[in-house]
Amino acid sequence: MQISGASHSIPGQPRRIVLIGSTGSIGTQALEVVDGAPHLFRVVALSAGGGNLELLARQAVHTGAQAVGIAAGDGAELQRLIKELAGAAGIVGYQPEIITGADASTRIAEVEADVVLNGITGSIGLAPTLAALKSGAILALANKESLIVGGSLVKAAAREGQIVPVDSEHSAIAQCLRAGSAAEVDRLILTASGGPFRGKSREQLHDVSPRDALAHPTWDMGLMVTTNSASLVNKGLEVIEAHLLFDIPLDRIDVVVHPQSVVHSMVQFVDGSVIAQASPPDMRLPIALGMGWPERVPGAARPCDWTKATSWTFEPLDVTAFPAVDLAKGAAKQGSTFPAVFNASNEEAVVAFHAGRIRFTDIVDTIEAVLSEHSGSSLLSVESVLDAEKWARARTHERLAMSSL
Repeated sequence: MQISGASHSIPGQPRRIVLIGSTGSIGTQALEVVDGAPHLFRVVALSAGGGNLELLARQAVHTGAQAVGIAAGDGAELQRLIKELAGAAGIVGYQPEIITGADASTRIAEVEADVVLNGITGSIGLAPTLAALKSGAILALANKESLIVGGSLVKAAAREGQIVPVDSEHSAIAQCLRAGSAAEVDRLILTASGGPFRGKSREQLHDVSPRDALAHPTWDMGLMVTTNSASLVNKGLEVIEAHLLFDIPLDRIDVVVHPQSVVHSMVQFVDGSVIAQASPPDMRLPIALGMGWPERVPGAARPCDWTKATSWTFEPLDVTAFPAVDLAKGAAKQGSTFPAVFNASNEEAVVAFHAGRIRFTDIVDTIEAVLSEHSGSSLLSVESVLDAEKWARARTHERLAMSSL
């Protein structure tokens, strides 16, 4: 699934953007990019979980989106807030279509657009991802879980170049791949900050607290992604994503620890050359690239300051303290519904950790145990993925019930 250079917008017209997960970290930063380049982008639809109706209403009024979706919450209250805010802003007659229900994001993804940015977290993003691909729009994918759990389903639904990655690591790889042909690629090298627990042994990780796990040194993310970064589960998921996005075998995808998070990933070519993408950590850059690909968006993020002395360091990954990457590779090699089980089990274990029910090291140990009991599915489908996730969540809860601090 190579990333092409095709553009799908009408020349001279802003690209029509649908934002899935508009009130989250990715969505709010995407709106900053849109605000900075109104000649390039125009938001036509928004969706969110529904936990922050006032913010969603403000986004709707600000962008003039024609459709707004919420998975949960009061549609009438959202409509009231939009009317109130529009009136306060002197906007007359603005009444977007309000879509509510569990499938709201999927229906919003079907709105006619040039680009659908899927920025929600978790495997609930699978249905919106498939809907966006079916619509024919470019899919700017920040919801890595939908590709990971959907695997061949998502790849089969996508035409060549239709998916553009928004994860900083995969955006970096897509940029680096421009330096050579597919046949010239030797390895993909994903960088990891190492999170808040870099350098700690497995024994030292036993007693770290949820607060410690959320103290990421570089990125400001939500609870799930930040915890996944601390355990390096996130990096394991990113390895699977890179494998699926770029059609590179798992044994040719490496992870290296880079605490400064300035080099976002690298591609090693067959002649020994390594091409790296570097920029200060700022998600607005890969978001802008995802929405504007293959063109770059001027001023999307600040560049490195070469007038100041700096040092970048690289360290090998401690697979004993952080076994999640190897575990994820194993799940990907087994294929079928194993990646879905890996992801679902992790999500439940992370919640249990933050509830004080298990230790930090129990997260990955639980995933491994649940994976060992999974038999996979002979046919990958949306139904088999959902069934596997349901089983994994239930089995994880059963195992967690037997765990004690």
